[in-house]
Amino acid sequence: MASRTENIVQQLQQWSSCDVADGLSKLGHAHGGFLEGLVMYSPQLQSGSTKVIGPVMTVKFAPKSDTSAPKLKGNYVDQIPKGAVVFISQPAPHINACYGGLMSLRAQHLGASGVIIDGRLRDLQEHRDLQFPLFARGVGTTAGGAVCFPSELNVPVNLQSSIQEAIINPGDFIIADQDGVVVLPNDLAEEVLKVIPAIARADEKCAEAIKGGMSVQEAFATYRGK
Repeated sequence: MASRTENIVQQLQQWSSCDVADGLSKLGHAHGGFLEGLVMYSPQLQSGSTKVIGPVMTVKFAPKSDTSAPKLKGNYVDQIPKGAVVFISQPAPHINACYGGLMSLRAQHLGASGVIIDGRLRDLQEHRDLQFPLFARGVGTTAGGAVCFPSELNVPVNLQSSIQEAIINPGDFIIADQDGVVVLPNDLAEEVLKVIPAIARADEKCAEAIKGGMSVQEAFATYRGK
């Protein structure tokens, strides 16, 4: 019998990041779960049908200068559960990269759905050769060991953004594709899945009406109630 998490992931497969964002917006979340600044770099740069969906495993990095920060036992990448989306939080400034090609080799072997790096990655071609889904803030050349280290697993992490406040919790759901990365809070998953179909149907009706010559204003008023 499928678990709750498996059922939610299965239902999310039919929807895009925009669909899930629309659902969260309908429930009053102004940014619709969108996490600004995170871009698909692999298998292609913001292109193609790649979609990453799964429960979140968070990895919190700490600055090398923070001698009081906890230290992990073993390597975090060896602890990735099958089907998880790994969300890596790298402390600013994002100059060095905190994630490289060998990490994707292991993550792919363990069945990770993909990796989101709230920071910088390197070895871009290696990830693309694996066709492994990666999202990040940027790409660089230099490893991160001199400036940061993985400190904690499965703890809430703050989005590394100067313009948006957002928290990513372990067990939340990530939906990521060429449009961007959306985080769906675990406790809202069923509610969002209930409201998405009606929104999608309304958009389909708007599209057909606009193709038939109806104005956008009239189509929205007729089918979206706006």
